[in-house]
Amino acid sequence: MRANIKNTGKIFVICGPSGSGKTTLLSSLIKDKKIGKLLAKSCSVTTRPRRSGETQGKDYIFAGKDKFLKLVKAKKILEWTRYLGYYYGTPRDPLESRLKRGLSVGLCLDFKGARILKKYYPKNTVTVFVLPPSLSILEHRIRNRCRKTNEKEIVQRIKLAREELKSASRFDYCVLNKNLDVAAKELKEIFLQETGH
Repeated sequence: MRANIKNTGKIFVICGPSGSGKTTLLSSLIKDKKIGKLLAKSCSVTTRPRRSGETQGKDYIFAGKDKFLKLVKAKKILEWTRYLGYYYGTPRDPLESRLKRGLSVGLCLDFKGARILKKYYPKNTVTVFVLPPSLSILEHRIRNRCRKTNEKEIVQRIKLAREELKSASRFDYCVLNKNLDVAAKELKEIFLQETGH
């Protein structure tokens, strides 16, 4: 299902383990005055319950498992994964609609999802891996952000993070998130370079 879309925007796929800061970095890129006009966050479909403060259609498209699997079967989901018992996927139509209008899309995905989008849209997709300063700092971040999460899930996240770090060299770019402002500036420079702005 190669679907290169000529003379259009880019798909910025930002990956990294839980706690690496990938979501914060993508948000800072979208909030940038210049870049915000060119880049929008792709809204994933998920079967996980909505958390307090999250908005349907803005943070995620919340759907039941049956609906999610119907979307997958109908090829309305470009890539999907199952993470900690819940499904997450990238809806196809909104992404392609933006690209055709010359606008770029930002996504936070796992390595498998990044690889699938790179396969479908090889000329449009730019992959960036966010590296934590160290494994101990990453573990500290995971524990801090998951205070209400049970220990079993925290251990799963840490184990998965260690595995994900092994794939960093297979991305177009790596950004070290030791200092958030420095990492955000580097990500901005990558975006501007790749889009020719």
